[in-house]
Amino acid sequence: MGKLIIFSAPSGSGKSTLINYLMSKGFDFSFSISATSRAPRGTEKNGVEYYFLSVNDFKKHIENNDFIEYEEVYPNCFYGTLKSEVDKALETEKTLLFDVDVKGGVNIKNMYKEKALAIFIQPPSVDVLRQRLIDRDTDSEEMIEKRVAKAAWEMNFAPQFDVVIVNDSLEKAKEEVETAIRNFLKQ
Repeated sequence: MGKLIIFSAPSGSGKSTLINYLMSKGFDFSFSISATSRAPRGTEKNGVEYYFLSVNDFKKHIENNDFIEYEEVYPNCFYGTLKSEVDKALETEKTLLFDVDVKGGVNIKNMYKEKALAIFIQPPSVDVLRQRLIDRDTDSEEMIEKRVAKAAWEMNFAPQFDVVIVNDSLEKAKEEVETAIRNFLKQ
């Protein structure tokens, strides 16, 4: 049976950086590709970073019960994990890596229990988070403020995760996340 590793964090916490680091360390992971109704950012491609769906198509998948978890993060901005992705990985005994919002992370952990390791990446502070989002230069000021406001709410979910890593030092965070995953995979 395969295993699931779940990453959740407020936007700008360094979650993607840590996931990319792990992918470069030779772990045999498959990356769970989430579906979203938002537009691609930068060089993102459909079927690589996300499955980009229209709002109507996303809602049809919801009606058909095709998601293991989904969330309307902002009005008409949905993210979700297709059941078919998870089933495929577990059947082939792969380790599937998830990059999902906090509610999705908690839902997946609750559904798969000991088969899943849930990791929460936390920013050192809201001010640091705001500056990271500004430096990333992918969102408008209005969207940055929405993300910062949401971050405080998301941080309330941290105690529901197996591991909480405060990303105040990228090198330390890399070490902590790699150790947590190696320990989980040995079980």
